[in-house]
Amino acid sequence: MTQYAEFLPAMVAMAHDAGARIMEIYRTDFQVARKADDSPVTEADTAAEAIITRALRALTPHYPIVAEEAASRGELPDVGDDPFWLVDPLDGTKEFLNRNGEFTVNIALIVARKPVLGVIYAPALDETFTGIAGTGATRARKGGTPAPISVRAMPTDGVTVLASRRHGDPDMLAAFLKGRALAGIKNAGSSLKFCLLAAGEADVYPRFGNTWEWDTAAGHAILLAAGGLVTTQDGAPLGYAKNPLLNPHFIAWGGLR
Repeated sequence: MTQYAEFLPAMVAMAHDAGARIMEIYRTDFQVARKADDSPVTEADTAAEAIITRALRALTPHYPIVAEEAASRGELPDVGDDPFWLVDPLDGTKEFLNRNGEFTVNIALIVARKPVLGVIYAPALDETFTGIAGTGATRARKGGTPAPISVRAMPTDGVTVLASRRHGDPDMLAAFLKGRALAGIKNAGSSLKFCLLAAGEADVYPRFGNTWEWDTAAGHAILLAAGGLVTTQDGAPLGYAKNPLLNPHFIAWGGLR
């Protein structure tokens, strides 16, 4: 989808702008509210979303935007096979609350129900990941030059599995791992798990628990661009513009197949 690649610099810039505002709030004694589903939300979530949606409307006035905080208020535009944006302004709010640095800004472009562009910025770590379908993925550290990344081949000493710190089903994970040579399990917050797969630092991320499309789209785009896959449990590609926008259990694959 190289015809959309021209959007990438603007996406990176708005992610960095949102990240800068998030970090300003991160350094304060911020307040925490609760949404209707009892999940936490802070001023950082809403401020970052405002920055991103304003920039996206200027970039592509006719593309719908599905953003987490707006969606939680019932503001969901009609989307389908046409291009639309998926935004998670602060993925890993609980990581933000715990001040462990493992939270991200996620922006993705969906075309024909597939993620074709993705940007993930981890502001506390100052790391930026990008992915363009059919072109490749990059990682930039501490404001440095973006370097190409790709998934790794299956290691001879077994697979490294990524797991969420707070979510998932231990029994389902154990069943998934049965019969596989295991090198270790790594915990990581937010969409950084997709990024670690894309960078060749782990091999598979099985997610047996609820996620929304904005949770996965940017990471999915980056992983696809790096040579990976995201499938449902039955092996079908994970799609977007579902109704509702709730993902089934999925497995993100690096070089392991």
